Amino acid sequence: MTQAQGGRGSQIRGSRGKRRLVLWRHGQTSWNLENRFQGKTDIPLDETGVAQAERAARLLSGLKPTAIVSSPLKRAATTAGALAEITGLPVNYDADLAERDGGEWEGLTGPEIRARFPAEHAAWEPPGGETSAQVAKRVAAALGRAVDRLPAEGVLVVASHGAALRLGMVELLGFPEEIWERLGGLSNCSWSVVAEGRSGWRLIEHNAGTLPKPVLSDDRTENGA
Repeated sequence: MTQAQGGRGSQIRGSRGKRRLVLWRHGQTSWNLENRFQGKTDIPLDETGVAQAERAARLLSGLKPTAIVSSPLKRAATTAGALAEITGLPVNYDADLAERDGGEWEGLTGPEIRARFPAEHAAWEPPGGETSAQVAKRVAAALGRAVDRLPAEGVLVVASHGAALRLGMVELLGFPEEIWERLGGLSNCSWSVVAEGRSGWRLIEHNAGTLPKPVLSDDRTENGA
């Protein structure tokens, strides 16, 4: 994979630094509990989501982040704010980190979507919304802009949304679109970590809820980036 390490079509080009991206999904909302498609609808965190954000922020502060960027939607912005309060870092906002536009699906439950839009559901293409490829390019571009401002060993925490982060991440890592679905989603307030290595970008943690541990291995792709 020529640019899995550099990103197929990615806006982020691998360098010789040791920068890390922590891709952090927002905490729980009432629509998460009701299995409603949120998309760009601006739903706030519920009480559980606020607690999740505060707990995760305490853990992520241990990674010594140097910058925070967030989707402007309330559920992500509040999540980012919990880390900003602990670290003292400002939160920068980028509209391209917002969740996938769900078009006519927004506000509907999973069963409602399947019943009303069977063909579109099978293809996972919301009428009036964004395609997966559009989301992947949009989010990867936002990640690229944020990384360009990072120092060589900076740690960027990105507070965003489940579909947006997963799709932006596969674009960054250079995965061909036909295997995008092989990477599972992110739970509320869990995160993935992407780091620079010798050859570019690699996924070192996915859907984590604890701090990453060093990988001790004889595999050269894991041992010594």
